[in-house]
Amino acid sequence: MRLYTGKGDGGATDLLGARVDKDDPRIALLGDLDEATSTIGLGRARAAVEVVQTALLTAQRDLYGVMADLAFTDDLRPASQRFAAGRVTWLEGETDRLTDTVTLPPHFILPGDTVAGATLDVARTVVRRAERGAVALHRQDGLGNEAILRYLNRLSSLLFIAARAEDAAAGVTPRPAKAARDPDSPG
Repeated sequence: MRLYTGKGDGGATDLLGARVDKDDPRIALLGDLDEATSTIGLGRARAAVEVVQTALLTAQRDLYGVMADLAFTDDLRPASQRFAAGRVTWLEGETDRLTDTVTLPPHFILPGDTVAGATLDVARTVVRRAERGAVALHRQDGLGNEAILRYLNRLSSLLFIAARAEDAAAGVTPRPAKAARDPDSPG
């Protein structure tokens, strides 16, 4: 079995229902989502907290649902491939459940105190990029399912609190983004 076809060598690729350029905004968003789920997978591989691992696995599967929705043109998408708005409710519940287990500091933090937490913070930034791509596609009338926008917005919150849960499980308090002011320094 060959893993390549050569059909995309000219810079075009297939949606389910149309052939588009590889720099089409929908294809760019699909690429960002692919990167997001891969980065979440890296975070899941590093995670020590079981509830975090489970939530991340489910979120990865949800992102494949989002990608399936986006892979179809609107006129060919079967109802079974439309990303369900109820997944946003699940995500909110998981985020709330994790938030109840972590004490957040009253300041912005610097990612990087644990490998798992830092990896999930990177995943959060990739999801934010995908969210910006989804917003741009929506503004061009290319995203008919607003549940995707809500899901990506909430997913970054889940990844933030999952990173803090991993930091807490490792016994680490995240460092403040702003260094403590030295009273002897000028300015």
